[in-house]
Amino acid sequence: MSRINPYVVLLTLIATLGGLLFGYDTAVINGAVDSLKAYFIDPRFTDLANPAQANAANSLLGFVVSSALIGCIIGGLIGGSVSTKVGRKRGLVIAALLFLISALGASAPEFPFAPIGHGGPAFMWNFVFYRILGGIGVGLASMLSPMYIAEIAPPKVRGNLVAWNQFAIIFGMLVIYFVNFGISKAGSGDTWLNSIGWRYMFLSGAIPATLFLLLLFFVPETPRYLMLKGNESGARAVLAKLVTTEEGEREISEIRTSLSEHHSGKLLSFGARLVFTGVMLSVFQQFVGINVVLYYATDIFKGMGLTTNVSLFQTIIVGAVNLAFTVVAILTVDRFGRRPLQIVGALVMAASMISLGTDFWLGGRGMAALICMLVYTAGFAVSWGPVTWVLLSEIFPNQIRGKAMAVAVAAQWIANYLVSWTFPIFDNNPTLVEHFKHGFVYWIYGVMGILAALFMWRVVPETKGRTLEQMEAVWQAAGTGSL
Repeated sequence: MSRINPYVVLLTLIATLGGLLFGYDTAVINGAVDSLKAYFIDPRFTDLANPAQANAANSLLGFVVSSALIGCIIGGLIGGSVSTKVGRKRGLVIAALLFLISALGASAPEFPFAPIGHGGPAFMWNFVFYRILGGIGVGLASMLSPMYIAEIAPPKVRGNLVAWNQFAIIFGMLVIYFVNFGISKAGSGDTWLNSIGWRYMFLSGAIPATLFLLLLFFVPETPRYLMLKGNESGARAVLAKLVTTEEGEREISEIRTSLSEHHSGKLLSFGARLVFTGVMLSVFQQFVGINVVLYYATDIFKGMGLTTNVSLFQTIIVGAVNLAFTVVAILTVDRFGRRPLQIVGALVMAASMISLGTDFWLGGRGMAALICMLVYTAGFAVSWGPVTWVLLSEIFPNQIRGKAMAVAVAAQWIANYLVSWTFPIFDNNPTLVEHFKHGFVYWIYGVMGILAALFMWRVVPETKGRTLEQMEAVWQAAGTGSL
């Protein structure tokens, strides 16, 4: 890391707090699923042994658990406009404020209408509202944090630095796994957790959100955004702190040329294949089933017959593996390139998910199931977790980067929402359980892993070592104009 400007490292670390909050806010739900079910869902249904009511309860639980993803979709859709109109930095400030409001509101959805702890199902929609607000923050940060890092990073280490954002996402998830485990151990059993403990889980997010908000006041806007707004002197001043004078002048020249060649800024001005590739990278990242593991790991382990505390501890192991192999991706993405990691990772995930589904089908659910989940998590962490964000931050030209990333990120959150909402429906469907013993849904994710590997092999070009401006020529050489 000695070759990297310390100021670039500092700005990257601050920007990655958006990634940390992304992971923290989306994974906090993992430890609270049963509590939300007990507080908001079960009182609405009188006979959960009735298949119709059970399906309705599972569908409503899936909606509540995945409600933040509605906000993520909104955040992704508006991210392009936000990044273009108010900038990368101020967009992240907005995200930090939304994180903070969501953490406070989701922990006490009754406030100020009723005493905390009273009202139950009546305030489910308040909870959903605050989770959606937090989701908007996640949607914005998921786009703006890697974009910010990519626009300040030198080309030779850009993959490495953008991958730090995924490390921060996973680190945020691991932190909240420990926080959730600690909170579960602090009270007296599930009764305390279902009434009070889950509130502390959501409230804890206010701490990193406040830190992120304060630190953002000390970072500059990116040179490429300043150039996009015609502020060349401002861009030159920022670049003077990031790279040498010679490199700065070369970047100014490349950015100026890139911005002058395509004046329309229309989404498809560089061809439909480019946008299609970004969207499909996002969709496959979710359709391989990663957020089933991240959001429902505790429930999956409890379904294996483990206690709540042991299940939460097993989830920590999953998070630790995720973090460790994300480090592997950071160390290798600029050495091996994006495509090899993506293809190998997709095949590892496919094999793991098919094996996991088969183990459930055969009635296993023991150590073999845990190993499958850990291998799957490692495969994702070394490839489609961090590398997809690297690719999305690299493949789009300056003129359309905001719009195109917004479309890709929105597609990612829509896919995330579909997977997260449908998992409890598929996994608890009486007919599928009777015939496949909870294994069917994992086979679907395995097939998606195979399709993801084929997509990378046939469609996506390598971006390793190229400047952001050079990627335009890469897409033109790849025949961007036609599918």
